[in-house]
Amino acid sequence: MSPPVPSSVPKPIAPSPAAPTPDPLTHVELTWIEKRIENWIRFGRPAQAQTLDRSRRIVSFAPNSIFAFVRWAANDFGTVVSRIDIVRAVAPGEAYQTLPFVRPGGEILLRADGWPKVEKVLQHVDAVEAIGVNGADVAPDHWRHVHNRLIAGHMPRAYTTERHHAWLKRRECEE
Repeated sequence: MSPPVPSSVPKPIAPSPAAPTPDPLTHVELTWIEKRIENWIRFGRPAQAQTLDRSRRIVSFAPNSIFAFVRWAANDFGTVVSRIDIVRAVAPGEAYQTLPFVRPGGEILLRADGWPKVEKVLQHVDAVEAIGVNGADVAPDHWRHVHNRLIAGHMPRAYTTERHHAWLKRRECEE
């Protein structure tokens, strides 16, 4: 049997209701300096946006939302960076991968480096949008599939309305 705790021992203090909570949003810094640095969002639904100056702004995404982040940069000799990442915004406390210009980071579903691969991904996004589906609504597994097929040098399967409806039903069952 343990001895009684004296009343002089301070009780743990609960955090005050005014204590700051972790920011649940994923913030992406976008820069546009014509023919030098061009970072933009190809698809996604920002929860908020903030303009910093003429060439920079920050867009923020809610947890579990999906967005495509394109980065391109050049110097006097030509293109130095050409990359697209399709990312799922994470909730506070969730594991994530770091990514330049994305705070804190996210779950990278697809990554393509080099203009030929980036162009193939952009064409795939165009094909998805051609069937009337926003890239942000596509099943995360499909973006992983596209990533894996491109890495292996194969053509990814097309995203169809049937696949999309199956994804919506699966997501509905999970909720």
